[in-house]
Amino acid sequence: DEFPKCFIVGADNVGSRQMQTIRTSLRGMGVVLMGKNTMMRKAIRGHLEQNAQLEKLLPHIKGNVGFVFTK
Repeated sequence: DEFPKCFIVGADNVGSRQMQTIRTSLRGMGVVLMGKNTMMRKAIRGHLEQNAQLEKLLPHIKGNVGFVFTK
């Protein structure tokens, strides 16, 4: 609930230094979450009872993607 807004971002051709810069610039305003797609799906399914609308994100987890959660 600290970061109620979420969007999915493509992470192809994004280097680790650039990703770290993005994470640093969002500190306090948002969070970047990257991980294996299967683990991200599992984490979302674990929170469906609290927020059923999260299910809408599942079909979009394909390829090299991540989540950005913001205020």
